[in-house]
Amino acid sequence: MHPLAWWLWALGLATAASRTTNPLLLGLLVAVAGFVVATHRTDAPWARSYAAFVKLGLVVLVVRLGFAVVLGSPVPGTHTLFTLPEVPLPDWSQGIRLGGRVTAEGFLFALYDGLRLATLLICVGAANALANPARLLKSLPGALYEAGVAVVVAMTFAPHLVADVQRLRAARRLRGRPDRGVRGLLHVGLPVLEGALERSVALAAAMDSRGYGRTAQVPAPVRRTTAALTLGGLLGVCAGTYGVLTAEGGTYGLPVLLTGLAAALTGLRLGGRRSPRTRYRPDVWGVRAWLVAGSGVAVAALLIVCAAYDAAALHPGVVPLTSPSLPLGPAAAILLGLLPAFVVPTPPRSAPLESAPPRSAAPRSAAPTKERA
Repeated sequence: MHPLAWWLWALGLATAASRTTNPLLLGLLVAVAGFVVATHRTDAPWARSYAAFVKLGLVVLVVRLGFAVVLGSPVPGTHTLFTLPEVPLPDWSQGIRLGGRVTAEGFLFALYDGLRLATLLICVGAANALANPARLLKSLPGALYEAGVAVVVAMTFAPHLVADVQRLRAARRLRGRPDRGVRGLLHVGLPVLEGALERSVALAAAMDSRGYGRTAQVPAPVRRTTAALTLGGLLGVCAGTYGVLTAEGGTYGLPVLLTGLAAALTGLRLGGRRSPRTRYRPDVWGVRAWLVAGSGVAVAALLIVCAAYDAAALHPGVVPLTSPSLPLGPAAAILLGLLPAFVVPTPPRSAPLESAPPRSAAPRSAAPTKERA
């Protein structure tokens, strides 16, 4: 599966999560992302990052609730949960309070907002767990060639640094020398930096001998046009993304986003002329990739439409306190995100090593005895 398809699918789910604060819909988005990750992630090291993103989302949720309890909430409420000792503040800090009354309405508003942030992080974590980062960088356009090479080199050197630190610390422990504290850090850090520098010089020489960094001659007008299209397109993407993610930009957000995306892609296409190169075994964008990316885009588009026509269902109120309901239309749209679980083949996983059965002691055969005549 093309790694960019997984990212488009995950970003579509994240965009859908940004359009609602309904905890039932957010929980459904988390369930969809978790199910696809559970069925299609491999045993690679990057596939273990999903649990880290889930924990990070829980931390964000707890921090958001803590801010609401300590600093208060802008939502007025009449149902008091508990009251904290309030710290008096000077007159110039009006609008800010420390402690005081904590209402159920304000706490629920913070809970909905924190759930949305946590869902965004979990969707991004799903993309990190499913997409191979090396293959994703290999699929970058030629204009991002230097940046892709730098990231690949950094990702290659990071495991070597960790292995060097572990090896040197183990060697110092075997010699009875301290491997912790400032002294141990100095004695371990200097050899690690020396080894990293030697590997960097060797890698630079090897890359230079293989032609890395060579660029083609491009006319000056083409370079200026490329820079203008790329910069303007990225600014348009930022402005359009802000418009899509906010309620005020529902009218201009999507057109600006599409225009900026088209300009940025055109600029990257023109910029690729500076670094002509070939790809060894390029990832094929096939029918399954279209279905995976299309399912994520469809979820985002349908949630945006539902938010425009029925905002109350996607943003349940907290004043007065009401229990959120599950709207069937947006829920059915979110379930489209399960399409990759059925159209993408399940990757093979390495079987665990089976322990050999214990060898039973063979009975000793009795020594043959000679019969006496």
